[in-house]
Amino acid sequence: MTNLLDFDLAGMTEYLVSQGEKPFRAKQLLRWIHHFGESDFANMTDIAKVTREKLGKVTCITPPALVAEQASEDGTRKWALNVGQAGAIETVFIPEDDRGTLCVSSQVGCALECTFCSTGRQGFNRNLTVAEIIGQVWWANKSLGRDPKGERIISNVVMMGMGEPLANYDNVVTAMRLMLDDHAYGLSRRRVTLSTSGIVPAMDRLREDCPVALAVSLHAPNDALRDEIVPINKKYPLAQLMEACRRYLEKAPRDFITFEYVMLDGVNDTDEHARQLIALVKDVPCKFNLIPFNPFPNSGYARSKPEQLKRFRQRLIDAGFVVTVRRTRGDDIDAACGQLAGQVMDKTQRQIKWQQLQKDE
Repeated sequence: MTNLLDFDLAGMTEYLVSQGEKPFRAKQLLRWIHHFGESDFANMTDIAKVTREKLGKVTCITPPALVAEQASEDGTRKWALNVGQAGAIETVFIPEDDRGTLCVSSQVGCALECTFCSTGRQGFNRNLTVAEIIGQVWWANKSLGRDPKGERIISNVVMMGMGEPLANYDNVVTAMRLMLDDHAYGLSRRRVTLSTSGIVPAMDRLREDCPVALAVSLHAPNDALRDEIVPINKKYPLAQLMEACRRYLEKAPRDFITFEYVMLDGVNDTDEHARQLIALVKDVPCKFNLIPFNPFPNSGYARSKPEQLKRFRQRLIDAGFVVTVRRTRGDDIDAACGQLAGQVMDKTQRQIKWQQLQKDE
């Protein structure tokens, strides 16, 4: 059966017209599925009964099945969702005073092998479908409900979960269009953020196709170190990445790039690293998000000492940059940054995907 969660407005319209339905039905269905979280055609009362019966025979509204849900002491929630024989993915909701942020996965595992990331250590099986990506938002909205004013609790979505979003370009962009569509989730481009390790050609495509807020997983101030801890840098070194960031800002909804920088004790957190970092980004309007490393078994890394993190941060501030330090949330349920692992039962596709990324231009 055709899963209607796989369609944005354009795809839904095309599909319904192919089934002999009027184009306006697409907006109705998007509202029922995404705005109201409905999966039963029988409850879609403003759609003709004959149409609902026909759709019920040939289509479905099927998000990934919920495997488990965990709640942290700090209010963070994590859902594990079944994506078939390939294993499970993880989605995390982080409540804050002024927002509720959902961290969404794009792949079963990750092929990029960043050395400090638990997800990267788990291997890679496949890209998620549109239904599996947007299904995470669907599940979270269903589970969290609405606040006393009737507003959705999720105000922001970040494509920062398992996987490299730009390595699953088409499906991620279709899912983000649903996040932005007023008939679905109605988020602004400023409230949807995509985090990438730096696949330069896909960054340029995103600038034209769906320019949302951009975060770049930088983590090193020079090519030699970044080659080691973020291996995609060997394909797209820092000079190319900085140029791509400047190009992206031409159409970005925010006037800055967020550079994410995980703080690794003695690896990338020295005064010299701070000096190199300041020189690297001097021509890129940006802000920094420093991330205390979240340990996992056999990582080989340790979190930067508090005094060194503070010193590193102050050097960036003194150079004129806006700097935040990410508050570690959900680490008691392995939901913090870099800890999402899910279950990648079949890891055999990692090398194939990595070779493909190395060849892509």
